[in-house]
Amino acid sequence: MKIQGAVVVNEERCKGCNLCVAACPCGVLALKKKDVNNRGYHYAYMEAPEKCIGCQSCALVCPDACIEVYRVVEK
Repeated sequence: MKIQGAVVVNEERCKGCNLCVAACPCGVLALKKKDVNNRGYHYAYMEAPEKCIGCQSCALVCPDACIEVYRVVEK
């Protein structure tokens, strides 16, 4: 049995503060380098989704509550 995590970022609310990227122990998240949201910020996204363990560290440090974390159990 393997637990796979999934991070959903509300891209329009994200202000690109980079706290979630720094908090992730697995190196899953990064900021979009070229794309920006409607407010002009580079937003976070799952750069390496296969590495996510669903620990929720990113969601806990997000000051704007833009992140939801899901866990999927694979048998």
